[in-house]
Amino acid sequence: MALIELDNIAKLYQEGNQQVVALDNLSLQFEAGEFAVLAGPSGSGKTTVLNLIGCLDRPSAGRMVFNGRDMGQATARELADFRLQNIGFIFQSYNLIPVLTAAENAEFTLMLQKVERGRRRRRVMELFADLGISGLENRRPADLSGGQQQRVAIARAMAAEPQVILADEPTANLDSATAEDLLDLMRLLNSERRTTFIFSSHDDRVISRGKRVIRLEDGHLVEDRTV
Repeated sequence: MALIELDNIAKLYQEGNQQVVALDNLSLQFEAGEFAVLAGPSGSGKTTVLNLIGCLDRPSAGRMVFNGRDMGQATARELADFRLQNIGFIFQSYNLIPVLTAAENAEFTLMLQKVERGRRRRRVMELFADLGISGLENRRPADLSGGQQQRVAIARAMAAEPQVILADEPTANLDSATAEDLLDLMRLLNSERRTTFIFSSHDDRVISRGKRVIRLEDGHLVEDRTV
């Protein structure tokens, strides 16, 4: 059984008097441990797919099944709890909390899960070492470079050991060298820890490192290849 199944998904948005079709009868499956990239131009439906997988949105038609569970039947509270326990998010704008230190930002999901403080900190210290940012624990986001902030965001996404990490254009605000280092690092984490990564991107640096590349255009699947 696939970890994630999108079954004949449609997603429609209303913009004024106009109805916009973001996804049109899209079917996809993802296995545990994948390192997959959703590729395509702006407006192709990449972020919409991530939002559906991440239970941030619901399809207009079709089913999104996660580990055998039809998420369309879940309440808003159940979806929030499910995200907290199963999904990690990495955003292009980092989305760190300015008043918290790097370590506190990375611990945030674990804190929401009510994990004991000492255990939280040990987990984050381990991740900071893996990510090459040991020593930055007490700095606030404003005192970190873009690459360092994104590494903290990766630590936050991985801290609770989610089943899936969703990364929406994670290299958009990074220089080439930093972006390539982080992509290589995430691919290594995927190989070592078997965490499932699903990216959305139109960045060739991201696409070239995908073990599976799924191309979308105008809400339709146009290519699905495993490298």
